[in-house]
Amino acid sequence: MFATTPEPPYYAVIFTSKRVNDAGYAETSARMMELAQQQPGFLGIESARGSDGVGITVSYWSDLESIANWKAHAEHRVAQQRGRTDWYGGYVTRIAKVEREYEFSGANPH
Repeated sequence: MFATTPEPPYYAVIFTSKRVNDAGYAETSARMMELAQQQPGFLGIESARGSDGVGITVSYWSDLESIANWKAHAEHRVAQQRGRTDWYGGYVTRIAKVEREYEFSGANPH
């Protein structure tokens, strides 16, 4: 459910997108998850998508170099191109440094 991240600082890549076509997306998404988890510096990922096609995926990384290496990964670059031509009506990618984090583990209110 939630990514397990180390004590800050670390980095978050926030990818907000509007998906307009699902054909072939699930397979590529699963492959990108598999590949990302193998990359040095990868810490975890969280993702959600609404019924309107708008989704937010946040991946966590130890440093900026790891993010740049993932962005340049050959198979990931092919998926990025497919995103622009096949799946997304638009997207925004933001990179942020996580300075602090807070957590609630929650007691069951019932």
